[in-house]
Amino acid sequence: MQGDVCWDIKKVLKWTEGYFKKYEIDSPRTTAEILLAHILKKERIALYINHDLPLSKNELAEFKKLIKRRVLNEPVSYITGEKEFWSIEFNITNAVLIPRPDTECLVENILCHLSKVDSSNVNRVLEIGTGSGAIIVSLAKENKKNRYFALDCSVDALMVACSNAKKNRVSGSIEFFASDLFSGLKEQDSFDIIVSNPPYIPTEEIEKLQREIKDYEPAIALDGKKDGLYFIREIIKRAYKFLKPCGMLTIEIGFDQKDHVSQIVHEAGCYKNVSFFKDYGGNYRVVQMYRR
Repeated sequence: MQGDVCWDIKKVLKWTEGYFKKYEIDSPRTTAEILLAHILKKERIALYINHDLPLSKNELAEFKKLIKRRVLNEPVSYITGEKEFWSIEFNITNAVLIPRPDTECLVENILCHLSKVDSSNVNRVLEIGTGSGAIIVSLAKENKKNRYFALDCSVDALMVACSNAKKNRVSGSIEFFASDLFSGLKEQDSFDIIVSNPPYIPTEEIEKLQREIKDYEPAIALDGKKDGLYFIREIIKRAYKFLKPCGMLTIEIGFDQKDHVSQIVHEAGCYKNVSFFKDYGGNYRVVQMYRR
């Protein structure tokens, strides 16, 4: 991208698309548009409406920096600092996992459950390992009358989650606190719903992941230890003590973990009405159960 050429939006996008293809970057055109729209502080549709608008030297220089970061496989969400989830815009830093569309299945699962219970009740909802706050903020946006609680062992992650609650005007509905699983809870604490998207990738599988994931996303949010089931097992075993009678526990699991999780629930012996739900790709992604 030579500096002596008049680079308008159309030319910049065409050049960048070709450059990204050379480096085998996924969705090269879309990626180019997202990054350029971010630099210009415009919606993507505006790039087409203003396709002949020339970039200033500063804008071109800043855009080049983003291109270099992307060809090093840094995820777009970390570059722009934003990610959409549940049709809501979230702030994202490398202290948190990038929210995935499949995790929206957890939100759907809980909202479906809430639609079947007494709407006059104020439910207490706890999220374990909130990360960016995508799940708990989405739930609070949908139903502000409930009381929401979210914990994470990472203070940096909690700062991101708090910023997202404030950004989406639900700060008053959510209480965030630092805790390693249930260690920060009091014995008398009880909840109608506990939800978690815990780390569930086996340790030895981490190095086999895409570079965008293994090199940039926080290992603490990915690593489920030796068999990938450590945190799922701990949550199932210990959540019972903090659930109200007939309270619901729902967890995101790995696409191939259904049988193992089913066995863990059976061995716990304290849940009923266990169900598994598929994600948008047809894989079992969510397990739901109720305290006996």
